[in-house]
Amino acid sequence: MNWTQKMYKTTLVLLSVGLLAFSGWGTAASTAQAANAAVPACGSGDHGLLKGLQDKHSGDGSTPLSFSDIQFLNADIGRAAGNGFMIGTSDGGCHFQEIYQGQWSFAQIDFPDNVHGWALASAGDGQAQYLIRTTDGGSTWKRLSNKAVSFERIDFMDSKNGFGYNRASTYYTKDAGLSWSQISTPANTRGAYFSSRNTGWAVVIAPGTGYRVMKTADGGATWHLSLKANFTDPEFGQVYAKGNQVYVVLYGGSGMSQTSYSLYASANMGGSWNRVIAEETAGGGPAPGSGPAQFKSGPASGKPGNLELVGSNTAFLVGFSPAGEKVAVGRSYNGGKQWTNLPAIVGYEGVISFTSNKEGWLAAKGYENSSLYITEDGGATWQLKFTFKVTNQ
Repeated sequence: MNWTQKMYKTTLVLLSVGLLAFSGWGTAASTAQAANAAVPACGSGDHGLLKGLQDKHSGDGSTPLSFSDIQFLNADIGRAAGNGFMIGTSDGGCHFQEIYQGQWSFAQIDFPDNVHGWALASAGDGQAQYLIRTTDGGSTWKRLSNKAVSFERIDFMDSKNGFGYNRASTYYTKDAGLSWSQISTPANTRGAYFSSRNTGWAVVIAPGTGYRVMKTADGGATWHLSLKANFTDPEFGQVYAKGNQVYVVLYGGSGMSQTSYSLYASANMGGSWNRVIAEETAGGGPAPGSGPAQFKSGPASGKPGNLELVGSNTAFLVGFSPAGEKVAVGRSYNGGKQWTNLPAIVGYEGVISFTSNKEGWLAAKGYENSSLYITEDGGATWQLKFTFKVTNQ
């Protein structure tokens, strides 16, 4: 029985208990006993799963387990994956169970619903990444091609339609990843994102000048300037868009475990922009762009990680400082007009998944542990759920 089937069975049990109580069948005592049996108390979420997974990946030169990506569909249902494993929860992290163990080491997972999913993954300790697909919630995976893919990021809108990205190119599929067509993007594109098949954004390098953020409303047929950010040595950027919200991370230089960057936000689909963060570093130099910024440093005063858009006006950005061993989240509840950098936890890298303006998850890597956390206050505080030791001792 796969994970999706188990969740369905659990739902039927809960529904049966609810109907029993509603109809008055049985005594009050028996109804209470059935409810208690069907819905165990919310605990640590471990229940032996952590030890079982670690025991299978310890000693004899085995690579220790480490989280690489997480994704939550709502407050209850989510997954966390890493090197050769995937775990999941259907009750908001009260309990986790093993979904997958096998050859695939996941770099990114993407589930538009609870059944259909895709991942960028390598086989074992290999370097080549493949696009793989599941149709049973993640229990089994199928490689879609014998050839490795150049994608650095995937984003599926539903069970058929999705996008694949690398820094220079954007691709689209309408048959669940079996075939791909390239979307026309401007010359010197170094990062793009499409929020729909027609609406897209591209970060373009203008040699000797800096960054240009371009927008298309006709699927790439024509592009129009939305934002200029002057910079002497542009490299690449990352775009995030949902509804009227658009955020752009423009990267400066890197050095001494430091990265300079600027974060721009728009609450009106690129009609106007606000420079939220302009982080200069000794190792990376100045931040791209000019003009005032709300903050001279981002979350954890470190490198930017992934950004999550929630609802119509909420954004979260994870940042991490390898030298300082800090991971933290910054957030805005009003489309980037105001920003808050929140307290840090221990780690040198992290990835986030938020389902509301309060509820979210963080997978943080440290030099000794890889840990999974939950927040119920928008990243202000984090509760530890899982920790894997990343050293075999």
